[in-house]
Amino acid sequence: MELSFDLAGSDALPSALRDRALRSLAGRTRGGVVTVTASRYRSQLRNREAAAARLSALLTEATAPPGRPRRPTAPSRAARERRLAAKQRRSEVKRLRRPADE
Repeated sequence: MELSFDLAGSDALPSALRDRALRSLAGRTRGGVVTVTASRYRSQLRNREAAAARLSALLTEATAPPGRPRRPTAPSRAARERRLAAKQRRSEVKRLRRPADE
């Protein structure tokens, strides 16, 4: 079952949400039309319902507002020191595994 929705020509969504969805689904649209397929069930009716649910979920996710941007952080001084100490311990273990020069 294939279900198509003309996202670019639809008046069901406000223009801001429609533009956001078109940007988000740019790779999935052909001429502003979103197509969803479903062939999970043997029944045409159940496949139609599954395609409608997938389209609804897709549009809900595409029209959601963008998340909060990540706040850049730096490792603490203690974390840097722990990392360097671990590297030194590992280096020492590998050095001790080497054969002794005779």
